[in-house]
Amino acid sequence: MKRKVHISMKSNHMLAVMTIVAVGVILGVFTSSRIAEPVRSAVGSVVAPIQNGINTIGGQLSTQFSGFQNVQKLSAENKELKSQIADLKEKNNALAQSSDELTRLEKLYDLDQEYPQYAKVGAEVISKDPGNWFSTFVVNKGSDDGIKVDMNVMAQGGLIGIVTRVGKTWAQVRAIIDDDSNVSAMAASTSEPCMVTGDLLGMDEGKIKFYGLRDSDNAIIEGASIVTSNISNKYLPGLLIGYVSDISIDSNNLTKSGTIIPVASFRSLREVLILTDLKQTEENSK
Repeated sequence: MKRKVHISMKSNHMLAVMTIVAVGVILGVFTSSRIAEPVRSAVGSVVAPIQNGINTIGGQLSTQFSGFQNVQKLSAENKELKSQIADLKEKNNALAQSSDELTRLEKLYDLDQEYPQYAKVGAEVISKDPGNWFSTFVVNKGSDDGIKVDMNVMAQGGLIGIVTRVGKTWAQVRAIIDDDSNVSAMAASTSEPCMVTGDLLGMDEGKIKFYGLRDSDNAIIEGASIVTSNISNKYLPGLLIGYVSDISIDSNNLTKSGTIIPVASFRSLREVLILTDLKQTEENSK
C-alpha cells in the first residue's frame, strides 16, 4: 500500500507541472503581441547606440584609410616632383655652363678679330701656381703645336702674358701681373713709351704699376689706354694692356707714373689665344 501511494504522488506532481507549463504557453502566445513591442523598444534602445557607434567608428576608419591613401599618393607625387626638379636643375646647370662657355668663346673670337694681323692658336688653361691670381699658369698646347718661348698670350680683350717654358704638349705662361713681369708699353693716344710692371700686392685692388711715361702735354688722363710698345724686344706692338687708373708726376718733373687696371681678369682664366708670331728682333732673326 505504501509503494502505490508514493508513485501516485509523483504522478500528481508531474501533472501539476505540466498544467502550469501549458497555461504559461497559452498565456505567452496570448500576450506575445503585447510583449514584443516593449521588448523591441528595450532592445532597440540598447542596440541603436551601439550600432551608431559602430557606424561612426567605421566612418572614421574609412576616412582615415582614405587619408592614408591620399598621403601615400601625395608622397609618391612629391617624390616624382623632386626627381623632376633635380633633372631640371641638372639641365639648367648644363645650359648655364654651355651659355658661359659660348660667351667666353665669343669673346675669344672677337679678340681674334681685333688682331687679324697675327696668327693664333687657341689653348685651355690646365693648371696654375698656388694663390688667388693666375700669375703663372700652364696651357694644353706645346711644341707639338708650334708653341715657342716668348710667344705672347691674350685673353678677355687684351694681353695677359708671355710663354716662358715649353714642353711637347704644354706651355707655361707668366702673366703681366706677376712680380717678375716687365712689359715695354706706350700710351695708345701719344705713343709715348713707359714700362708696365707686375704687382701681385697691388692686384688686391685690381691694379698694376707703370712708370717712366713722358707726358709734357698732360694728354694722358684716367681711362687712357696703355698698349704694348713697338720698341719691345718680346711683345708684339699694339696689344691692349689696360687703362690708366691714376697718374702723378715723378720727382724728376720729367716723367709720370701711376697704376693701370688690366683689361683682363686674372682671377679666372679658362681659354687663351697664343700669338704664334714672334717679335722680330735682331736676336730672333739670327
